[in-house]
Amino acid sequence: MDYKKAGVDIEAGYQAVELMKEHIASTMRREVLTDIGGFSGAFSINALKEMEEPTLVSGTDGVGTKLKLAFEMDRHDTVGIDCVAMCVNDIACAGGEPLFFLDYIACGKNEPEKIASIVSGVAEGCRQSGAALIGGETAEMPGFYPVDEYDLAGFAVGAVDRKNMITGKSIAPGDVLVGIASSGVHSNGFSLVRKVFEMKRESLSRTYESLGGKTLGETLLAPTIIYVRALQAVREGGVTIKGCSHITGGGFYENVPRMLHEGVRAQIRMGSYDVPPIFEMLARDGDIAREMMYNTYNMGVGMMLAVDAADADRTVDLVNQSGQKGFVVGEIIAGEKGVDLL
Repeated sequence: MDYKKAGVDIEAGYQAVELMKEHIASTMRREVLTDIGGFSGAFSINALKEMEEPTLVSGTDGVGTKLKLAFEMDRHDTVGIDCVAMCVNDIACAGGEPLFFLDYIACGKNEPEKIASIVSGVAEGCRQSGAALIGGETAEMPGFYPVDEYDLAGFAVGAVDRKNMITGKSIAPGDVLVGIASSGVHSNGFSLVRKVFEMKRESLSRTYESLGGKTLGETLLAPTIIYVRALQAVREGGVTIKGCSHITGGGFYENVPRMLHEGVRAQIRMGSYDVPPIFEMLARDGDIAREMMYNTYNMGVGMMLAVDAADADRTVDLVNQSGQKGFVVGEIIAGEKGVDLL
């Protein structure tokens, strides 16, 4: 008896590392001081000395049951982007610049090509956000995970000068809410998605005119948008972002109030932007009430910013120039902390 006969292939682990090295190398920043393969990743913080009060901000998350869709479609190169996005978008909400990222992959069987495909997506997410992929772990756990399944999670660290943190404390009545478009469902609410749609290859491969001629599977697998560059563009354009909300699980009702303080309330006009067709399809096929949809999904708005009314149009322009799509969705009024959908 040996470790391989017990289900853990150490040689496959070595091969997976070799296959992922080129992807990891593409994310490097000058601050990275270690190579892949060591026991830890080292990152110089010399650049932070230029800040008055350097502050670290962090985020951790996973992809959730969206992975079930990746398993069924046998496509693994996009979920890594989701994993990075869920972490770095939260850092960006605080005004932080993502510095580095670490991933954790747990699987029933280490298939080097599949692991490398997952990491290629992680690396792509890191490139989009400017974070370095400085380490990670691939754990082969036979008997705990099915041989053809895995879990994926990550952890990111960023930095911001404390005076530039986005806290929501300065949000005031009369401020305007600017939404930034999502790519679709992103990485939340897939337990409900899987109840509504049949998760079989045949069903997922069916194309729909309402989805722009795309298949249901590729529409649902569309990776979460990374908003780091868009928020940087807004700040560098001279706009003060007073509050920022990453619209994830819990939709509008849970996430928008997270950027508010007591005494202010968000009012969002639902007809102010186009809701992606996948949400209309979900609501219809699943007989899901409107309130539940907005309490579960991003409904086409992946990030929401609160800015001074005088900066609203400029904010939209800066978001659009960054390559994302921005639009005014509502305003802030005096009232009990919360959100109204009008």
